[in-house]
Amino acid sequence: MFNKKKQPPIKSLIAQGTRIEGHVYFHDGLRIDGEVVGDIRASDQQSSILVVSEVATVTGQIHADHVIINGHVKGPVLAFELLELQPKARIEGDVSYKALEMHQGATISGQLKPMASVDDKPTLKLAANNS
Repeated sequence: MFNKKKQPPIKSLIAQGTRIEGHVYFHDGLRIDGEVVGDIRASDQQSSILVVSEVATVTGQIHADHVIINGHVKGPVLAFELLELQPKARIEGDVSYKALEMHQGATISGQLKPMASVDDKPTLKLAANNS
């Protein structure tokens, strides 16, 4: 799915020891090693990737195409393409995704909500009447 497109480069970093209070908007790729208190939203104009590292904490909503989490997230997560939960991922909130990869050890305290696109839905066919 997401692998068909070229992954965007990670151009921004919120380093360990940094705390941001407020909403974060980004293009292309963002890696978080620090703490963010606020929503994180990728641009709708192009594909995006967000990495929440093992030492990172996010308190707020996350919206991006490809989301990789190995840290702690308190809030809902929307991954419009792929959500990858690595072994140390902890999510407290609902999770919406098109595709999910979850490693052993990752935890979610919330609902899992797969997003079905129009193309993914099976077509319904009426049974033929044999009379």
